[in-house]
Amino acid sequence: MANPSKKLVSCVILDLDGTLLNTDGVVGGVLKGLLVKYGKQWDGREAQRIIGKTPLEAAAAVVEEYGLPCGKDEFLAELYPIFSAQLCNIKPLPGANRLLKHLSGHGVPMALASNSPRGNIESKISYHQGWKDYFSVIVGGDEVTAGKPNPEIFLEAAKRLNTEPSSCLVIEDSMPGVTAGKAAGIEVVAVPSVPKQAHLYTSADEVINSLLDLQPEKWGLPSFQDWVEGTLPIEPWYIGGPVIKGFGRGSKVLGIPTANLSTEGHSSLLSEHPSGVYFGWAVLSTRGVYKMVMSIGWNPYFNNAEKTIEPWLLHEFSEDFYGEELHLVIVGYIRPEVNFPSLESLIAKIQEDRKVAETALDLPLYSKHKDDPYLKSS
Repeated sequence: MANPSKKLVSCVILDLDGTLLNTDGVVGGVLKGLLVKYGKQWDGREAQRIIGKTPLEAAAAVVEEYGLPCGKDEFLAELYPIFSAQLCNIKPLPGANRLLKHLSGHGVPMALASNSPRGNIESKISYHQGWKDYFSVIVGGDEVTAGKPNPEIFLEAAKRLNTEPSSCLVIEDSMPGVTAGKAAGIEVVAVPSVPKQAHLYTSADEVINSLLDLQPEKWGLPSFQDWVEGTLPIEPWYIGGPVIKGFGRGSKVLGIPTANLSTEGHSSLLSEHPSGVYFGWAVLSTRGVYKMVMSIGWNPYFNNAEKTIEPWLLHEFSEDFYGEELHLVIVGYIRPEVNFPSLESLIAKIQEDRKVAETALDLPLYSKHKDDPYLKSS
């Protein structure tokens, strides 16, 4: 049932980079390599300033921040061919394909509105099956007089969709995009692509952790029907390594003994997956296969400095197993990462997550993954 406080919409306008595609990871890799030439090291501090900007604005921000001995046009001319060669390596963000297939399957008109040039947009989506057909309208930054945060790009998209802006929903990851959407008189769902920045998006009508958490029915759009007993099946993904000592709070503070994995060597994998609570199967090289529920993220209650992986093997162990090889296959999603008002409420939610995971893993949909070859290979 739609939330009566929100407008009902009939069309969806989506941003591309950082909203549907994990462009930021590829851009970061390209900048890291290019800045070495200038004796500089990309540390990601400019990520917030370049997200949602036109390519020239982003280039200007990097040139200024790093004090490069070149102009923004020269830097962009150097950057663009390297970036273009990497377009085929840009992956869809979790939930992107699911959302596009869902809206398309229900006949909801969709537009792409990006500050990138039109040709660049078309090149990016050409690597993703069906995406070109999903969008009846594409508006690039080179087709309007001013890019986001100017509202023109969204007004033009609505015009080409033959609908009023007020009948549209915008989905955006950047503040310039959110600002543009609101200035166009459109309801905006923000999916912040920079970690721990959700508090800055107060002008958005809703802020969600990832596309996995979008509830289209809030806006009068068809609801997803793929949740199963409080869980969302996902394409399985894998991670493994030796069990390390964590923060010392799992058993002592929470009464929950987590088997932490090092994030070293897994930064690109972690950047692909939204923070939140997941579940699946775990194998310890000398002990066997166990049900598992895990958190990925910054644990807002404890305000971690870095994104961590904290699996909880749902079994009573009589001894520690630090150093043992742990392999995980992650098969489902439960909820986004959220903060809690008290330690008690955090513990209660974690125990609820455990029950959800334990029950779900008995379903054939998930239990079949207990025999995944990745678990046998450890």
